Amino acid sequence: MTHTAYFGNIDWYRKLIAGGGIDSIDGTERWQKQTERNRCTIVTANGTQCLSVPVTVPSAHCRTDEVLISDHGNWQHVHWNALCSAYGTSPFFEFYADDIKPFYDNRWEELVDYNRDITLKMLHLIGLNDVINAHTASNGALTANAGALTANAGAPACGVRSMRYYQTFQRRHGFIEGMSILDLLFNEGPEAIKYI
Repeated sequence: MTHTAYFGNIDWYRKLIAGGGIDSIDGTERWQKQTERNRCTIVTANGTQCLSVPVTVPSAHCRTDEVLISDHGNWQHVHWNALCSAYGTSPFFEFYADDIKPFYDNRWEELVDYNRDITLKMLHLIGLNDVINAHTASNGALTANAGALTANAGAPACGVRSMRYYQTFQRRHGFIEGMSILDLLFNEGPEAIKYI
């Protein structure tokens, strides 16, 4: 079981698809603040930038699937503008922008639903739609057929250091690990699957 993630980093996706016993995203876990459940990190001209989805938490000890997305601060507009600014000149931004933009135009009520839809879209864009059998189980968790992934994806084991890929601002900042899957997708496009 792994937690939900807002455009999780490459390692999070690797854990999801590696087949190392992680075969679902757990929405029933206890909510933890200031984590990738509602945050992602991107590379910008000025370094890294954290994008945080504002949430409404019903209680300090609630489950993740009880957390709602807040409309506070026009965050979708802010996040989309940050992505356009950071990746507008990357090799594949224009190719994938129309697939990502709906996540900033449409509304979701629950964070786990939003993250589930993002995860499904990212797996499709990376090219894992043929080996992913994802669906929403009765408890709201996203499940994946980990056995098929192990046989077909060729993903490295969890904990393996990420291979370096092209980053738009690499000359300025060097290679920065742990970035959102969007960084890999916008910079490597159809080759992204090779880095997971």
